Amino acid sequence: MQSANNKIVRRGNTTSFDITELWAKYFVYWPLFLVLIVVFLAGAFYYTKYKVVPMYESNARILIKDQTRGTDDSKSIEDLNIVASKKIIENEKEVIQSRSLISDVVKNLSLYAPVYQEGRIKTNSAYTNSPITIQVNNLNDVKPTSKIYFTYDSAFSQVLIAGNRFPLNQWVTTSKGVFKFTSNKHYAPIKDPHLFFAIEDPKAVTAGIQSRLTVESVSKTSSIINLSIRDEIADRGNDILDELIGAYNRSLLNDKNSLAKNTLSFLEERLFHISKDLDSIEHNVQQYRAKNQAIDISTQGQLFLQNVSTNDQKVGEINMQLAALNEVGNYLAAKNDNAGIAPSTMGVNDPVLESLIGQLSEAETKYERLRKTTGENNQLVVSLKDQMDRLRPSIRENIQNQRANLQATKKNLLSTNSSYSSLLNQMPKKERELIDISREQNGKKEIYAFLLKKREEIALSYASTVSDSKMVDKAEASFMPDAPNRKIIFIIAVMVATGLGIGLITLKDTLNSKILFRQEIENLTVNPIIGEVSYQKSDNPIVIGDGQRTFIAEQFRKLRNGLNFLGVNAKKKRLLVTSTIEGEGKSFIATNLALSLAMTGKKVALLELDLHNPSISKKLDIKVKTGISDYLAGEKELDAIIVNSEVNPNLMILPAGTLPLNPSELILNGKIKEMLVALDLKFDYIVIDSAPVSPVSDAYVISELCDATLYVIRHKYTPKIFVQRIDQDNTINQLKNVAIVFNGVHVRGFFKNNAYGYGYGYMTDVKKKSKDKKAKSKSSYIAS
Repeated sequence: MQSANNKIVRRGNTTSFDITELWAKYFVYWPLFLVLIVVFLAGAFYYTKYKVVPMYESNARILIKDQTRGTDDSKSIEDLNIVASKKIIENEKEVIQSRSLISDVVKNLSLYAPVYQEGRIKTNSAYTNSPITIQVNNLNDVKPTSKIYFTYDSAFSQVLIAGNRFPLNQWVTTSKGVFKFTSNKHYAPIKDPHLFFAIEDPKAVTAGIQSRLTVESVSKTSSIINLSIRDEIADRGNDILDELIGAYNRSLLNDKNSLAKNTLSFLEERLFHISKDLDSIEHNVQQYRAKNQAIDISTQGQLFLQNVSTNDQKVGEINMQLAALNEVGNYLAAKNDNAGIAPSTMGVNDPVLESLIGQLSEAETKYERLRKTTGENNQLVVSLKDQMDRLRPSIRENIQNQRANLQATKKNLLSTNSSYSSLLNQMPKKERELIDISREQNGKKEIYAFLLKKREEIALSYASTVSDSKMVDKAEASFMPDAPNRKIIFIIAVMVATGLGIGLITLKDTLNSKILFRQEIENLTVNPIIGEVSYQKSDNPIVIGDGQRTFIAEQFRKLRNGLNFLGVNAKKKRLLVTSTIEGEGKSFIATNLALSLAMTGKKVALLELDLHNPSISKKLDIKVKTGISDYLAGEKELDAIIVNSEVNPNLMILPAGTLPLNPSELILNGKIKEMLVALDLKFDYIVIDSAPVSPVSDAYVISELCDATLYVIRHKYTPKIFVQRIDQDNTINQLKNVAIVFNGVHVRGFFKNNAYGYGYGYMTDVKKKSKDKKAKSKSSYIAS
């Protein structure tokens, strides 16, 4: 049954869509789909089991200390970490996945020397099943080598290669190179392992890890970075991430300690010069007092000394700041694009200059690191180069402004001291000289104490191991493999198998030029389909009878009822049956339809008017030699050619008779009209079996005298081109009141005895029908 809700049909040369038709079209081939699905599922299982390597995803998270994103340290830690530079999350992400850091990971974990377990079907990684790991003495001289088989003697802790024994934890020389064998911390013993290791190019291994590594920020406002990597061994993925984070932290500490070391060097140099000056001044004071016996100075001298000493201290600080600025100026003047350690700005109380120098130093460090790993044409490297070129002029301008301000301040202080010096003229010469020496001494002491304090602060920072990043989550791998997704692969296998089955069936139907589906007839002609008759191989020319409940008999009953649609009744009783070409079953349809009408108690005349190739008389074993041709030729009367049917007393047969030489002209002599008028008076229905319309034109002549025409189309037999031309031919040689009978419809699929797939429960066993005595008395006749 077709549902009105899911059917869209357009007649003629339009398209149609019906879900139930699609289901019936393909579901009958379900064994083909079942075989394809089983085969593809087996292939998918083999692929996922032996061909594809399952990948586990390891994840770790670290926090970068970025003050702009709310990750400032506590005050005590900040005091110790005074040389730390500010971090930019985007830059740090590039540093983490740089080639230099990943190369360190490959070296530290010996990933360039993987160990494998050889199996009968598949070779697997033995990262956790190997008792040893392998290190190469000189990575620069590594030559890729494949399959170096070995065994491990646990009793003596020795490795056996090609009959030679090698101890652990020692550099040994083998035929393949200089190696060191160490114990594997992940070792999980397995039974009868067949192990071998290979030496791979460290650069290729590094590139492989880079392609699988993902470094992403958790969010735009967070300074937490998520690191993830896929690896066939979960423990190896975890080790790679943990070692990468460790290498990144060591890199940060090295950068911080380098800056602290440079600052300490600057302070030590300044302290050395100040210390020499103090020693010289103290020696002069001692000599002066001993020579001039100058012990005390006046109260006025004390006040003067206090003021002048303060100014001298400020002048000393200015001199130290000028010296620091000179160091920075020299650093900029001699600087190229290579990374280096920026000079200290200790004593210069300008946060802008300190920030600019910090930014320049950080940019140079990152520039040098990225240039080694990515090349000078990388977009990030070019961006850092532009940033450095902008920072240097700003620093130079700042130094000039600072130097001008300090010179002016120094000049002002010296002028003030000059005014105080005039007071010395009023004091005794000895006191004035002593005050001058003491003033210089006090200034140097203040500077010396300041430098000592700063040196201790930098030394504490240098000694501390405070990193600019913090571990949030250690590396942890997924419990189940992240790839491949077995469910998706199996679903794809089922979909591909189903698609292939549909494609094969569709291709088979497309390449067939014959009519296969009722829908094709509906699309090719506007004439309605009044009935369908299924294919049935039988020895009986009559497929219906009194009391029979076969499926094909029921189809003829439906066809009989469908004649009302054509207006065939007691008044309009003439029915023509024709087809396109020979063999489409028109005689079969005409015979059984006439019998079906006779079963209703009506008197029916069956005319064998195919005078070119008659078949009804032969199939029904009618022995009469005369018939319609003899009547048309004027040799016989009408009553003489009417033959009683053995099948049903209400059915009369008018055989073709003697075959004429000119049957078409015989039909046109006008006597056929007289015959039909006479038969109208004798019978309730007149069924005419005529010749096919394609080879001869008899049907077109007879159709004018009839009330309706049944046009027989046979499944898998009638070419589509002939059906397509029905409407075109009918505009020239018109058949009257045409309806189509779809004959010989085969069951689709692999199972034939299924009542045409509709499940009405009618008897379809041909062997049962062969027991019919009447069927045995008839000659051979193919139903379709």
